[in-house]
Amino acid sequence: MGGRKRCKWCNLKNELYIEYHDSEWGVPRFDDGYLYEMLILESFQAGLSWECVLNKREAFRVAYDGFDIEKVARYGEEKERELSENKSIIRNRRKISASIKNSKFFLNIIKEYGSFYEYLSGFTGGKTIIEVDKTTSELSDAISRDLVKRGMTFVGSVTIYSYLQAIGVIYSHGKECFLYKADK
Repeated sequence: MGGRKRCKWCNLKNELYIEYHDSEWGVPRFDDGYLYEMLILESFQAGLSWECVLNKREAFRVAYDGFDIEKVARYGEEKERELSENKSIIRNRRKISASIKNSKFFLNIIKEYGSFYEYLSGFTGGKTIIEVDKTTSELSDAISRDLVKRGMTFVGSVTIYSYLQAIGVIYSHGKECFLYKADK
């Protein structure tokens, strides 16, 4: 990890953040379980830093039954209350409620398209987009609008752009970063 230059947003004092930046962020990974986990985590980031969410990721995994989509989609009021009292995760009641509702819509998209990645590919043609220093784009605007139309919340264009960067649909390592690529 030493003297490598990284994206300016990466906190070099946080080993977990460095590992995430170097090994996960921007790396294409399109299985439904991962795509679901990242969408839930990104929706909790709204108004907060990704570092805050990342530091609580393992606690989220435990609290959300390993991000088992089917289980989370069936959570009721008791589980929602339990989550809102869990001091190890972000306890925003609106985000917790949204995460459960969004799970149902996520499952509906999988049923309709075969996988969440196939849904996303309808917007991208399956291509990776390379761009830096942006927080939204026409792509994130379009996906956000469609997800909201389907009933999801906490999926604004900034959140969706961050999500697309995290899962490797948009490759955004900065020019200062050792992982920077001008093209794929």
